[in-house]
Amino acid sequence: MKISTRGRYALRFMIDLAQHGTDSYVPLRDVSERQAISIKYLEQITALLSKYGLLQSVRGPQGGYRLAKPVAEYTVREILRTTEGNLAPVACLESDQNNCERKETCSTLKVWLGLGKVINDYLDSITLDQLMFDCGTNNYVI
Repeated sequence: MKISTRGRYALRFMIDLAQHGTDSYVPLRDVSERQAISIKYLEQITALLSKYGLLQSVRGPQGGYRLAKPVAEYTVREILRTTEGNLAPVACLESDQNNCERKETCSTLKVWLGLGKVINDYLDSITLDQLMFDCGTNNYVI
């Protein structure tokens, strides 16, 4: 599994909103300048995040974006799943039902199931509020 630029930028965008937009809407250009991410790319990311209810937006001169729920309720997994899709380590685990013809005899399935659980549990354990206060400290090993 490899997290794309879109996923990484979405996480940076959400942290920026958490830090700068507690009660107000944050203009996209402000985030773009602080994070050195193009406005066009941020527009694609915000469209996805808005579609899935992670953001609220307002148009106009006082418009921008803000978080749709309290900072502590966002997990890294939720943000990455919204932008990346499924975070399964192998293709046969991408849907709820494993349709692999070898699933009954696969000697490696337990490895992939375990890895997927570790990844999901770890990403679920990190919330946006932790990231907004721990920037640069790299203390996320749990």
